[in-house]
Amino acid sequence: MVFPFKGLEDFKIDLSQDHEILRRSLREFLEREVKDKVEEGERKGDLLEVREKIKELGLNGLDVSEEYGGASGDYLSLLVATEEMSRVWPSLSTFFLINWMFTSAILRFGSEDLKERYVVPVARGERIAAFANTEPGAGTDVAGITSVAKEINGNYVINGRKIFITNGDLADYIILTARTSPISEPRWKGITMFIIERNYEGFKVEGRIDTTGLKASHTTEISLNEVKVPKENVVGKVGEGFKYAVSSFDYARTIVAAQALGIAQAALEKMISYSLERKSFGQSIASFQMVQQKVSESMADVITSRLLVYWAGTLFKNKMENEYVMAASLAKFFATESAEKVVLRAMTAHGGYGVTTSTGLERMLRDVQILKTYEGTNDIQRISAARHFYRKFMGINL
Repeated sequence: MVFPFKGLEDFKIDLSQDHEILRRSLREFLEREVKDKVEEGERKGDLLEVREKIKELGLNGLDVSEEYGGASGDYLSLLVATEEMSRVWPSLSTFFLINWMFTSAILRFGSEDLKERYVVPVARGERIAAFANTEPGAGTDVAGITSVAKEINGNYVINGRKIFITNGDLADYIILTARTSPISEPRWKGITMFIIERNYEGFKVEGRIDTTGLKASHTTEISLNEVKVPKENVVGKVGEGFKYAVSSFDYARTIVAAQALGIAQAALEKMISYSLERKSFGQSIASFQMVQQKVSESMADVITSRLLVYWAGTLFKNKMENEYVMAASLAKFFATESAEKVVLRAMTAHGGYGVTTSTGLERMLRDVQILKTYEGTNDIQRISAARHFYRKFMGINL
């Protein structure tokens, strides 16, 4: 026994040559078509024409089967793609993260009708999706949402506000959660998941939210005022939406860790490149022990993060849910905090240039702060990992 797992086989990583082909082709595309547009896009707060150009790679439906318009990739493909995109432009990977959350939730919990109507156009890149759960008074506390959906004449009428909604002003389709019954014990009961369309009367984008990082990612606040939703747009069972939302965040968590991994990789590459180019006291600063120490520590952080990310991804791919949920939390807080350390080391190694905006390191540091916060803050991930361990592996509820 390899405590708390059954054996060494639980630690395998199922990456294949197909994943490497995806990585290489995507890196080539990003270096050629995207890299030079990042700074302009961040200034303007938009992905510019990149969002359209990248459609040709089939990333919108990367883990969706061909039956529903996708590329039939697996969960590990998402992590590979996310790492490569984040190495160049984290805001771009966030756009895809939200689309993937949308299609995943419908494929796992939705009806065949919803899959045909909503998954297919999003997977093909014809439509944009959003995922709206967070409210001004309910973030980490998913069960605390107060948006209300009342059944009236065969439809649901929704009222409420959602905040920090990525793609909220771009999305054609939005998954959202609302209460279909009053708060009771247990508090999670009575939350239902719906799909709405942006042209539904009463749906309004209140505006963009200016965030510290991921400037080209559209973070918005939306309101719902008497929005009428057809009954058939309920995802799964009425009253079970809390479970679907939490499962969707579990799905997204390792993708966020892969975003951090991409940022850490980029910072490491910049540090090494600069250390070889920069001369001081007549020699390359790569020969200085202080710089070598920063490089070694950063390599350890990047490699450990990569092993955690793809190990967790393999657990998800192999449907090892108990092991995955804990591993995803570990990967998320470790990879995001490791990325922050690598970026700070790279900034220090760059000396005065490290505090300029021209290197891109300052942007990476800002982006990491978002990754430490969304899809479950790092403090919560530490608690979640421990509680899940005690509950699932030790049989103790804390």
